[in-house]
Amino acid sequence: MRALKIAAAGMTAQQMRVEVISNNLANMNTTGYNARRAEFADLHYQQLARPGTINASDGTVLPTGVQLGLGVRATAVSVMLSQGSLGATGGDLDLAIEGDGYLEVTLPSGVSAYTRDGALKLTGDGLIVTSDGYPVVPDITVPRDTRSISINAEGEVFGYFADEVQPQLLGQFSLAGFTNPKGLEAIGSNLFRETTASGPSAVASPGQDGLGVLRQGYLEDSSVDPVREVTDLIEAQRGYELNSKVITAADQMLSAMVQLR
Repeated sequence: MRALKIAAAGMTAQQMRVEVISNNLANMNTTGYNARRAEFADLHYQQLARPGTINASDGTVLPTGVQLGLGVRATAVSVMLSQGSLGATGGDLDLAIEGDGYLEVTLPSGVSAYTRDGALKLTGDGLIVTSDGYPVVPDITVPRDTRSISINAEGEVFGYFADEVQPQLLGQFSLAGFTNPKGLEAIGSNLFRETTASGPSAVASPGQDGLGVLRQGYLEDSSVDPVREVTDLIEAQRGYELNSKVITAADQMLSAMVQLR
């Protein structure tokens, strides 16, 4: 009874789809979050009669044959890269990336990670870091007597001081781009890690080499579409129910066969 295993594979696939949808909905308010999508492919086919086989009885050629599929399997959970809407916050250290690119940060292990979450903060020493305290690359320090800072679209950071008319250049942010951003490994906390699938990072100033620009006083909202996610959730739920009905039908067929006298 192949239907039991095929339906079980279908239920497992729909369960994974629901898990991906639930993660999207849980992160619908996460800064810079991109929705994920579960992707599936059919499993191996059992060739009971291959297409093009010659019928031994009359010499005719089978146009289609008999191929029985064995279910479904998950192939990937890919990131749907799309620009989230920009929400105004008014914060001096709130940065939104309009376009492609990631901010590079340094983890405590010394390894580089990448993020689109531009909710930046200052340490007690004036170093610009992420909300989790990871320093942004390159290091930019804001002096203690700075009245305010201004960050232009190219990432240049200017500090305004009480005894000076002209602002002072404190540093410049850079952005990292990847050949295949979908190949980045998500490690949580809005961070990604470079992999062989993503390719090495190409670092440049904002607005150069196809990278986006920075917008001070804005944060990028999540790109999750709640209406689409709920619609997909209903489809996954109905698919799960249909596969469970197949198992029920197969069980009834096996029960009838056992009761034959």
